[in-house]
Amino acid sequence: MTIANVSSIYQNYYELNYFCYLVATLVTSMSEQIKHECGLAVIRLLKPLEYYHQKYGTALYGLNKMQLLLQKQRNRGQDGAGLATIKLNSEPGNRYISRKRSNNPQYIKDLFEQVFSHFNRLTPEQLQDPHWLQKNIPYTGELLLGHLRYGTHGVNTIETVHPFIRTNNYINRNLVLAGNFNMTNMDELFEELLSFGQYPKEKSDTVTVLEKIGHFLDQEVQRLFNWFKPEGYTNMEINALIAEHLDIQRLLQRACRKFDGGYVMAGMIGHGDAFVTRDASAIRPAFYYHDDEIAVVASERPAIQTAMDVHHSEIKELERGHALIIKKNGDIKDVLVKNQLPRTACSFERIYFSRGTDRDIYLERKKLGELLAKRVLKSVDYDFKNTVFSFIPNTAEVAFLGLVEGVQKEAERIQKEKILKLGNKIKEEDLKEILSIKPRVEKIAVKDAKMRTFIADDVVRGDMVSHVYDVTYGIVKNDVDTLVLVDDSIVRGTTLRDSIIKIVSRLKPKKIIIVSSAPQIRFPDCYGIDMSKMKNFVAFRAVVSLLEEHGKTDLLDDCYQKCKAQVDLPRTEIKNVVKELYDQFTQEEISKKIAEIVTPEGTIPEVEVIYQSIDDLHIACPNNSGDWYFSGNYPTPGGNRVVTRAFINYMEKNDARAY
Repeated sequence: MTIANVSSIYQNYYELNYFCYLVATLVTSMSEQIKHECGLAVIRLLKPLEYYHQKYGTALYGLNKMQLLLQKQRNRGQDGAGLATIKLNSEPGNRYISRKRSNNPQYIKDLFEQVFSHFNRLTPEQLQDPHWLQKNIPYTGELLLGHLRYGTHGVNTIETVHPFIRTNNYINRNLVLAGNFNMTNMDELFEELLSFGQYPKEKSDTVTVLEKIGHFLDQEVQRLFNWFKPEGYTNMEINALIAEHLDIQRLLQRACRKFDGGYVMAGMIGHGDAFVTRDASAIRPAFYYHDDEIAVVASERPAIQTAMDVHHSEIKELERGHALIIKKNGDIKDVLVKNQLPRTACSFERIYFSRGTDRDIYLERKKLGELLAKRVLKSVDYDFKNTVFSFIPNTAEVAFLGLVEGVQKEAERIQKEKILKLGNKIKEEDLKEILSIKPRVEKIAVKDAKMRTFIADDVVRGDMVSHVYDVTYGIVKNDVDTLVLVDDSIVRGTTLRDSIIKIVSRLKPKKIIIVSSAPQIRFPDCYGIDMSKMKNFVAFRAVVSLLEEHGKTDLLDDCYQKCKAQVDLPRTEIKNVVKELYDQFTQEEISKKIAEIVTPEGTIPEVEVIYQSIDDLHIACPNNSGDWYFSGNYPTPGGNRVVTRAFINYMEKNDARAY
């Protein structure tokens, strides 16, 4: 088979996959989509290309695995994709770093079409010669770094797509970087660059982090050069010694010392060293696997399972504050580079962001639903006969399955009690009635994949979004049934108000209960999710309304003054005083007010909103205790500064971002 045929197959494969992905995106997006974190993948081939050609029939083994890793993490970025490769032991004068990026709507397809285009003109003989390929064709390096971008803010140009490159004519000073991160103290990090004497070309988080790590890379390289030069080595000999002795652990310890935020960053150094480092609280996810052939790192465990066909038990999670370092010689070690903080891994990764194909995440999402069962049944007064259970959108399906299991367990408990109570006196009609106690499960709301709202104008979009969902008519008994709909998260409440409740009201239920498998989102996130403005949270708007109703609006002014008083404090001394506003009311009071806010005018059925509790969230997701967007308990000092700024912006009617 020629490379042209292979390329044609790839093209058809990507067109089909992109179509399926687009449809899936349309029918599974959250009722109110929260921005994802980015995704990354690192591959280090530990054998020569000839090995993979002989064993797997292709010298492009690494590229094929990278393609699969990015494809299986495409949920983590819809704004662009990038790939960089480094060839080891390349002769001077030959290109050893190659990079390609795409912000095309079909970004993964476009990226790999461009990469594989370099092989289209080759003869079969050239394709069967790994040594010739590596010497003459780009993207045939042993070290590969891929990235999927989901921009949380700013423009979406090709220049914003990772990986970024810091170039230098000295091989050991070249740095390629890609990451999944948000820093809360970018101004501080930028000022530190200025204190080094640097003159940054732009003020962006990625460039700042790149230059920060690059600065300490330069220092480590210079330190080793000064060590070996008096020994009489030539400059070219010193290059090899630097590659051998470069202390990546020390480099990262110095570079990451002032980082405040959630991050996973992957880097490649020109001579062939590579690293992946994770924040001290384990906020952002990272997993790795290696054997004697290959080392792989990815943002999600199932991507590695699929790409490498290995059991999940063989894949390790990179610990908080650690770095996985892969030296040019193939040595691999997992080392501490930043003092660990308490583990507060992002719980939204489990609720929504990460793909549910991970066994643990799947079970956790089911548990989230199951733990809501008793509260839902209490709300409907255990009326199984006149309650219909469903979900919206499709991303809530797993939590819905858990809710149904929990409801079924309660039904079985009630059946058992009734049967035991009747004992020998039970009759056939009694048994029939008892066995009829079970949840009514139906598919009620379906997102119409043919209706997509591209227009950003809120008024126009509001009118269009009200027609996004279709409903199944004739299942709900008019003015008799209660309709229970499971959602995975409620952020602004606008989609509920402008679309979902309007549509399901057409079914004429007696009551509509919206069940969120996530707790109330109350506070900004500054570690990766695009949630930075207080006014966007329906929970916050509910609290403001309650304060007004209770004549306590002076508390808003008091909170504002407390926030202003903290502006110039060191970030380690800033407290989250916005929590005091929420403390004025119970979760149930806030949920009741939210239900009022999301109920469209003229709606006949009663609307209730039930949220997951934070305590039950931790029961369902015991290893991902990061809950700052729900609780206001930020894992780093920078979080308190962000919420303080966000509240000040709200009070001053400033629409700027808080970070």
